[in-house]
Amino acid sequence: MQLETRTRSGLITANNNSSRFGVKQPTTTTDPPMRGEADKLKHKAKNFLRTLGACGAGSATPSHAKRMDAQTKQNLLERRKARSLLKTVINVGHKFLVLLVRWLSRTIYGEHGKRMPPITNLILMESATSLATKIRTRKLTSVEVTQAFIDRCREVNPLLNCVVDERFEAALKDAERADKLIASGTMTVEQLEREKPFLGVPISTKDCIRVEGLLHTSGIWNRRNIRGDKDARAMELMRRAGAIPFALTNVSECCMWWESVNTIHGRSRNPYDANRIVGGSSGGEGCIQAAAASPFGLGSDIGGSIRMPAFFNGIFGHKPTKFVVSNEGQYPVALSEEQNSFLGIGPMCRYATDLKPMLRIIADENAPKLRLDEPVDLKQVKFFYQINDGGAHLVSPVDLDIRDAMEKVMAHFRATVKAEVKKVYLDKLRKSAPMWLANMKTPSKVGFDSQLVNLEGAINPWLELAKWPLRMSNHTLIGILTALTERGGVKYGSAEYHHYVQQKQELVSEFRDMLGENGVFIYPTHPTVAPYHNEPLIRALNFSYTAIINVLGLPATAVPLGLGREGLPVGLQVVAGVNQDRLCLAVACELERAFGGWVAPEVKA
Repeated sequence: MQLETRTRSGLITANNNSSRFGVKQPTTTTDPPMRGEADKLKHKAKNFLRTLGACGAGSATPSHAKRMDAQTKQNLLERRKARSLLKTVINVGHKFLVLLVRWLSRTIYGEHGKRMPPITNLILMESATSLATKIRTRKLTSVEVTQAFIDRCREVNPLLNCVVDERFEAALKDAERADKLIASGTMTVEQLEREKPFLGVPISTKDCIRVEGLLHTSGIWNRRNIRGDKDARAMELMRRAGAIPFALTNVSECCMWWESVNTIHGRSRNPYDANRIVGGSSGGEGCIQAAAASPFGLGSDIGGSIRMPAFFNGIFGHKPTKFVVSNEGQYPVALSEEQNSFLGIGPMCRYATDLKPMLRIIADENAPKLRLDEPVDLKQVKFFYQINDGGAHLVSPVDLDIRDAMEKVMAHFRATVKAEVKKVYLDKLRKSAPMWLANMKTPSKVGFDSQLVNLEGAINPWLELAKWPLRMSNHTLIGILTALTERGGVKYGSAEYHHYVQQKQELVSEFRDMLGENGVFIYPTHPTVAPYHNEPLIRALNFSYTAIINVLGLPATAVPLGLGREGLPVGLQVVAGVNQDRLCLAVACELERAFGGWVAPEVKA
């Protein structure tokens, strides 16, 4: 029997003894006494009457005040019913629209699109850590490794459009220098492993993280000719560790959408089905790695921009704890300290074993805070999980494949690892999207309409919307719509803004109390597998599953769990407490061992 209890904070925990494959036993729910709805309304009405002097402390309520009290309650109830009815109508209409667009997408694109070509060079199957070991021990040369990934980029990019700039010739010269350093014997193998752990390994990154000499557009038309004058801090650290930048990957316009498409470089396509999206804004980065055209890379994440592409492309991606990795060298820049706490650069890779050494390097002086070398005993880790967000407004329900995968994962930790596993319900997750949108507001006068033109004035979004169907606009439809909708919604400093700030603070406390220093939270990375191109336009709020973790400032790792019924990657995200990134990484390694991780393309070598 499974017993659930509700705490005052709204958290439900369950000692779940369900079967290995997620078949639940009957559930009994008990709730402590709660004040009735009528009492709440009565309290509000009394407060209203006190402002009129009709209800004084210690005095009896006049009869006309009682009548007003009843009338106020009735009005409140009627308004609440009207809002509830409107929300229901909108939800039903939205569900119909989603089904209609899916039918149209399948009619236009077909059931399945092209897949990435097979692998013909086994070097492409190696992890970055393995390649580094083989290079410094002279089992492989950096030149042949770099050339293999360059060849793969040239092979897959005509279909996938993930690479938008490159330094292939310069990378090969860097590889030659790495091979000469190793051959010289001036540094021992041990010294190389300690001081240059990724010597000779090619690395890619997205087109918003600055790389010396490469484009630095962030998908913004007005930045189409801008190039990096020096490396961003994170790339500088990776280069110092021996990695060789060789390719730049596609992003969404201004890096603020979850499909990677812009008017400079076009649209990227999913390697498992070219009719589907790669995610955003690190979508090109997720795509290049899933296609085995890069061994590892750097992404950035302000609302899921590492984890969604990692999920859609079936690779690993880690968003670090807030403020651990330097954001220097990114564009757009955060406009407030709060936005900066949401934003983070992190590792993206096909193999979980590459996550920890990458994070150690880019965390730099903050690495000791993470205690990455401290061993993690998974039997001592407390596992909490929630299947969905509780039914958020205009957010898609979680796919059956994802729910099944999560139940199998939790069964694995119960039966095999023998860990403590509890199912939870955090009610505030239903408000993830409005919470993120409100907390992203800043006192700055700089709007999205200015960012779309590189802060060189501002667009007229209505004019651009009129130009867009005629293909006369330099902006994507979603960029224009974002500029329009930003003017509405929650205003910085308003009562509603402060309400969502308070909601955030309460949720931060709930997570802190739940996770402590040895807990992880397992949650869907996204409610659906990769949708067709343009479908995100009518599923806009689905990003909320990742965005809420940015609001909380917590570390989270997207973990692939194979392919679902549609032949597309499925997975989940692992969240831990502040500076407990090592727990996320340890769980990711265990899940890779148990479920296989990245699914390679066909190999013909």
